[in-house]
Amino acid sequence: MRSFTIAPNDAGQRLDKFLHKAVKKLPASLLYKSIRTKRIKVNGARAALDYRLREGDLVELYLKDAFFDDTTEQDAFCRVRPNFKIVYEDENILLVDKQPGLISQSDAREQFNTLAQQVKAYLYQKGEFDPVKENSFSPALCNRLDRNTGGIVIAAKNAETLRIMNEKIKRRELHKYYLCAVVGRPEPAQATLTDYLVKNEAQNRVYIHHEPVPGGKKIITRYRVLRSTGDASLCEVELITGRTHQIRAHMASIGHPLIGDGKYGKNEINRRFGQKTQLLYAYKLTFDFEDDAGILSYLDKKTFQIEKIAIFDKIS
Repeated sequence: MRSFTIAPNDAGQRLDKFLHKAVKKLPASLLYKSIRTKRIKVNGARAALDYRLREGDLVELYLKDAFFDDTTEQDAFCRVRPNFKIVYEDENILLVDKQPGLISQSDAREQFNTLAQQVKAYLYQKGEFDPVKENSFSPALCNRLDRNTGGIVIAAKNAETLRIMNEKIKRRELHKYYLCAVVGRPEPAQATLTDYLVKNEAQNRVYIHHEPVPGGKKIITRYRVLRSTGDASLCEVELITGRTHQIRAHMASIGHPLIGDGKYGKNEINRRFGQKTQLLYAYKLTFDFEDDAGILSYLDKKTFQIEKIAIFDKIS
């Protein structure tokens, strides 16, 4: 028999959702059956699948030990060396400067050396996260950037922050600004582009259409030229919508691909500039809440910015 006492980061979840995360080896079919047959109880009594857990609830599982993972992540977290700079940090939130080349979340090729794992290791090493004491929650990224794009990524230290940030991002109450170096000089010097994006999953590529098309998603990209050398320009781009490869594909669609972009740009130009990855950086973030943000209300109207980004030094 195992038991979990519901902590603040676990409260508010449905019972079945909590168990899926807390007991990963337990098959869904057995989970549902165990709740029906009272082999899983809450506060000593049968509970419904959709019961909303409260802080202090006792969840008891009368199941075989084989379903419980007794391995811990502490040793791994001690070995991980976080590779990011801190833009801002408080008791709820962490803004990190992700370096190009580091993947945000695990994928088929990389399971552990990710920004998400480095954030957990950083918080573990400073004593703010203990996986043994947390039943189902672990610090999580609220947004992500492509492997070869650097910049500000938001990490939530607790469940309430994660919930609020996910909702605010969904409602577009955050303004995200990027710096990018493009070929040539866009005309006009500032504009708002509105088009339609279609993603080709097999090619891992997107295509831009100027008129609505089947499967197309509306995209809005706002840019302004900051400075230009004639054959290259440094632009600030604000994402009004956030789609896959939106900045890279949208700027290329108007004849100004990002320098270093092998997918949407031109390799001969990239070689001339000596760039193998796109010059793109998520450098500024503004919180602009439309209504109550709970424990994060103090962030409203605040802007955080990375002041010095070396990859753009050549665009002077």
